Amino acid sequence: MSRIFSGIQPSGELHIGNYLGAVKNWVQLQETHPGALFCVVDYHAITGTYDPAVLRARRWGMAKSLLAAGIDPAKAALFVQSDVPEHTELSWIFTTLTPLGDLERQTQFKDKSSKVESIPAGLLMYPVLQSADILLYRADSVPVGEDQIQHLELARDTARKWNAKFGQEYFPEPKPLLTPTRRIMGLDGQSKMSKSLGNTIGLMETDDEIWAKLRPAMTDPQRVRKTDVGRPEVCNIFQLHKAFSREETVAQVDGQCRSAGWGCMDCKKVLQESMVQELAPIRGRAEALDAEPQRVLDALAGGAETARGIARETMREVRGYMGLDAVTVPTELLA
Repeated sequence: MSRIFSGIQPSGELHIGNYLGAVKNWVQLQETHPGALFCVVDYHAITGTYDPAVLRARRWGMAKSLLAAGIDPAKAALFVQSDVPEHTELSWIFTTLTPLGDLERQTQFKDKSSKVESIPAGLLMYPVLQSADILLYRADSVPVGEDQIQHLELARDTARKWNAKFGQEYFPEPKPLLTPTRRIMGLDGQSKMSKSLGNTIGLMETDDEIWAKLRPAMTDPQRVRKTDVGRPEVCNIFQLHKAFSREETVAQVDGQCRSAGWGCMDCKKVLQESMVQELAPIRGRAEALDAEPQRVLDALAGGAETARGIARETMREVRGYMGLDAVTVPTELLA
C-alpha cells in the first residue's frame, strides 16, 4: 500500500514560506494519497536551547495552522511526534547501522555545528531520527524541498542496510515528492524565508500587516525609478506573484514590469490583493479553531491513534526480525 509521510517543526504559526514550500502541497496530496501522515516533529525542535513554555505554545500554534491551512483529519492523520514513542525506539536501532562519518558529512549538520561552541549529539543524530520518522510508517514517498534531499538519501540508505542485515525486504526506499514551488526567498531577497531572520509574512497576519511587510520588500535592485524597465526573473516579488496570483495576473505583471508600465509599488499592491484572497479564508478558519480549541485536540488525538497503530505494528515486526521480541525459554530446555 502506497503511503506518504512528512513532518514540520513546531515554529509556531505558519508563514508563507512554510505554506508554499510544504503545507499547500500536503493539502493537495491528501486528496490523492488516502491515509497520508503529517507530523509536528517536536523532538526535532529540542536539539538546541529552548523554553518549554514556548515549545508548548508553538506545538499548538502549528497544529492549529495546519488545520486552518486545509489539512483534513478525515483524509490524513495529523499528530505530534512525541505522542508516538516508537519514533525514538526505531531511531536508536538505526543509530547502530549509521556510520558516524555519514552524519558528519550532512550539509545541515556542518552548517549548524559551525555556529555553536558545544555541539549536542542530538544535532548530529537529527537525520537518523528523521529516517526513523519516515520508515516507522514504511512510507514510500516523502514530500520534501530540495534542502532535505540529502537527509532522505540517508533514510533510503538506512532502509537498504537494515533490509540487507536482517534478510528482509521490509522497509521501502522512500522516494522524494519534490514540492512544486521552488525555495521561497525572504522579503529581504537575501536568504530563505525564516522566522528567525524576520523576513517572513505569517499566514495569520492581517491585510494591513501584509502590506506593511510587502511595501519595503526587496525587488529588482537595478530598478531605481518607476520609468526604469524591470526584470521579473530576478525580482522576489514576482516569484510570490507566481505562487499567489492567477496566471493572467502573472502575465500582466510580467508585461507591465518589463515595459515600465507599472512601478514596484503597483506590482506589490496587486500581490497583496492576491495574497489576501488566498490567506483570508485560512485566517478565518484559524479564528474559528481558537473559538473551538477542542477541535484541534480531537484532530491530534485521532491522528496520534492512527499513527500509533501503524507504529506499534512496525516495531512488533522489527523486534521480531532482530531478536528483540519477547524472551522465550530456549528450545533445549523444553526437551
